Amino acid sequence: MSIKYIFITGGVVSSLGKGLTSASIGHLLECRGLRIAMLKLDPYLNVDPGTMNPFQHGEVYVTDDGAETDLDLGHYYRFTNTPLSKLSNTTSGQIYDTVIKKERRGDYLGKTVQVIPHVTDEIKARIRAAAEQEKETQVVLIEIGGTVGDIESLPFLEAIRQFRYERPKDCINIHLTYVPYLKAAGEVKTKPTQHSAQILREIGIMPDMILCRCEQPLSEEIKAKISLFCNVPLDAVVDEKDVAHTVYEVPVELHRQGLDEKICNMLGLKSGAADLSRWEKMLHSALHPKGKVKVGIVGKYMDHQDAYKSVFEALYHAAIAAGVSLEIRRFESDRIVENGSVEKAIGGCDGYLVPGGFGERGWEGKVLTAKYCRENGLPYFGLCLGMQVMIVEFARHVLGLENAHSTEVDPNTPDPVISMISEQKKIKELGGTMRLGSYPCVIKKGTLAERCYGKNLIRERHRHRYEFNNEYKTAFEEKGMVFSGTLERGVLCEISELADHPWMLGVQFHPEFKSKPLDVHPLFKDFIKTILLEKAPWPASPRLTTA
Repeated sequence: MSIKYIFITGGVVSSLGKGLTSASIGHLLECRGLRIAMLKLDPYLNVDPGTMNPFQHGEVYVTDDGAETDLDLGHYYRFTNTPLSKLSNTTSGQIYDTVIKKERRGDYLGKTVQVIPHVTDEIKARIRAAAEQEKETQVVLIEIGGTVGDIESLPFLEAIRQFRYERPKDCINIHLTYVPYLKAAGEVKTKPTQHSAQILREIGIMPDMILCRCEQPLSEEIKAKISLFCNVPLDAVVDEKDVAHTVYEVPVELHRQGLDEKICNMLGLKSGAADLSRWEKMLHSALHPKGKVKVGIVGKYMDHQDAYKSVFEALYHAAIAAGVSLEIRRFESDRIVENGSVEKAIGGCDGYLVPGGFGERGWEGKVLTAKYCRENGLPYFGLCLGMQVMIVEFARHVLGLENAHSTEVDPNTPDPVISMISEQKKIKELGGTMRLGSYPCVIKKGTLAERCYGKNLIRERHRHRYEFNNEYKTAFEEKGMVFSGTLERGVLCEISELADHPWMLGVQFHPEFKSKPLDVHPLFKDFIKTILLEKAPWPASPRLTTA
């Protein structure tokens, strides 16, 4: 049987949740026993989001093969088991870069290079490449970023038109729109959806199904109106109302309306009945918590809800697994120093997490957070930069190296306890470029890290340029720092922890990228578990055990 393709477009406004919707559809198809692949097409001209400001773009999600991708791939990972790689995210920048390089090499044999066919052919090639990642793939879901009508997305939509023309029986388009309720008029308005579908038709794409984002379920009368004016069958108009508690309700709500069955019928897909039992059990735990944890996150992009998206979700997964609700308190790290008192600035949480980041702004506030947690026996979890902060704090206030720093912030520091990879003589082969993607890590026996993972060899995803400087390793170990994880067949420090502390651990990688609601990352799980179970007064007896 030929591979089937589902194109998911958006209209009316941005931020409708195409990524979550695509991930939810993928989840439902997997629950029916189908093998899927997913692809995000982004219209921006950046080659990838790696250099984009988090305030504009949000989180950069990293895959195992080191691709810096759109945060929607994080949704795909959390909701599905689809393979994710550099083939799962394509930008206009990548497309044009490839086309221009081909032109310079003479691949086009002197022809005039144009959007049609050269750019659209390259887009179609990316779609086929995503479909061919695994031989067993049956359905490919392709999400097109942006809003229909944007000039940037026109080449992608034209490529889809051609793709559908070439495979008329193997493709459908699901168009996600917004159906607003005007409170003053007391009416639901369908005109924006009508106009959005009209733009699609003008481009040459007929929507096969319309998903309507709305605040409340749509009446049959409203659905009939959308069906008539958008030239879509009535049973192919589905409302996607705002969920009450968590985004993990979305697949269940769409399944209740028979969305997955309708898609299978449209594409002629043979599948079993959807089995959502594990997902529904997880949801029941999320919606019926029996306690509460309060975690403070100290970062420099806290005003942007998507900058640390995977971190928030990983903490939430751990809370669900523990059967408790999660309250996240957000603290801008650069305001902690201004406040004058760390206790007043961030006090009152059960544990603290310092996420990854780059640059000088907010650095000292993060250092004060690590010091506050170390001295008061509060659980501390440092991710990437958060581990580097933990190292610098320990060097300054335990080792007495008052001017210890990272060379990222202070290139002239007399004690570069954190330094650029290329500055460490023993690991020259890694060069000075950013470490990206999955790397193996060996974990020491009898450590907190081993207790969390339950094994001694792991793989985690990285995105950083700076590392712990091993010239200081002995001095740190003599004062109680345990370097519990090391790059396999290497010397780079991957995990550090304090021996005489309830839970103070830093990792040079990004474990948040590998957490799912049905497969919680072990570090986040143990972090939340410790917050709940740590009752003994501090200093506590040593807790490094594998029991």
